Amino acid sequence: MTSAYIHIPFCEHICFYCDFNKVFIEGQPVDEYIEALINEIRLTKLAYPSNDTETIYIGGGTPTALSAKQLDRLLEGVRQHLPFDEKNEFTVEANPGDLTLDKLRVLQNHGVNRVSMGVQTFDNRLLKKIGRKHTAQDVFDTMKLFEKADFQNVSIDLIYALPNQTTESFEDTLDKALALDLPHYSLYSLILENKTMFYNWARQGRLHLPGIDVEGDMFERAIERMTAGGRHQYEVSNFALEGYESQHNLVYWNNEHYYGLGAGASGYLGDVRYKNHGPIQHYLKPLRENERPVIESEHLTLNHQMEEEMFLGLRKLEGVSLTRFEEKFNKSFTSVYGATTQHLIEKGLLKHNQDYLALTEKGLILGNDVFEQFLLTK
Repeated sequence: MTSAYIHIPFCEHICFYCDFNKVFIEGQPVDEYIEALINEIRLTKLAYPSNDTETIYIGGGTPTALSAKQLDRLLEGVRQHLPFDEKNEFTVEANPGDLTLDKLRVLQNHGVNRVSMGVQTFDNRLLKKIGRKHTAQDVFDTMKLFEKADFQNVSIDLIYALPNQTTESFEDTLDKALALDLPHYSLYSLILENKTMFYNWARQGRLHLPGIDVEGDMFERAIERMTAGGRHQYEVSNFALEGYESQHNLVYWNNEHYYGLGAGASGYLGDVRYKNHGPIQHYLKPLRENERPVIESEHLTLNHQMEEEMFLGLRKLEGVSLTRFEEKFNKSFTSVYGATTQHLIEKGLLKHNQDYLALTEKGLILGNDVFEQFLLTK
């Protein structure tokens, strides 16, 4: 079984912090892109057949920047070429204000059963500051659309440690988010990514971010509030009601296989990690010749696969299954990582929980320092 990530690179505006592969939708060959993407799915399935698709995730960019007609054509092609059981998870990303009842009906008609919405904050002043075009009211209006369509599996993303964000503003965002009573929430700290407007402004001294202590307090407060609200933390940045964990993201954290489809998308099939051309015309060119648009691929050595198993798996609160590690790589865990693990347990960064090795509370805060210790090729 293989999952699928499908990338729609079009946006109606560009956020100041975003480094994902995206372009303004105006003047772009959107219809040709959709047909090329459907062709890529067909070609990839020929090269790597699979009789079931465990999860499908359409992200961006902004998938809901497409018209209802374009969405309908895209999803028709996805369902035609990717075998999919209706009980599996099928997620589409949306922006508040972009999603209409027509578009939501199209999603439902093609079996989409989960929507992930980029809210980021409920503070209108901050939304402007980070380059978002929606308001808090747009979020509430979109929630009414979900109610009208009887669509219940909705997740929202929030970002904290935003420029000039106060603890009070973040508390207010948590209040409003939890009042929506959703099954899933993702909370990420702002990261200054290369080639974004925020990155350039920070280098010019024009960006005033909360200090690391305030950021740490916000993270701890988010965990407290989400836990008190009945949403358990199952991954560093993700909180859900029991049974509503993101199955697609668990594919990544469990280091499982997935098709990466669309401009700039990355995939993992067999022992190969690959990436597609990012610029739209570079992506379209090989597909016009019936060739896959892969720009780079890497065969992972066994050591690299074991490293990734640890980096990704330790992001989950339950951690890495030692039994699964040994079955997957046909190696004793102790022979590979015994000394490293013992050292990190003694430092209070890791803990054993029956078959699982997991981060402690201290380890969660110092996650990157822990992950570094599992490099086999230093």
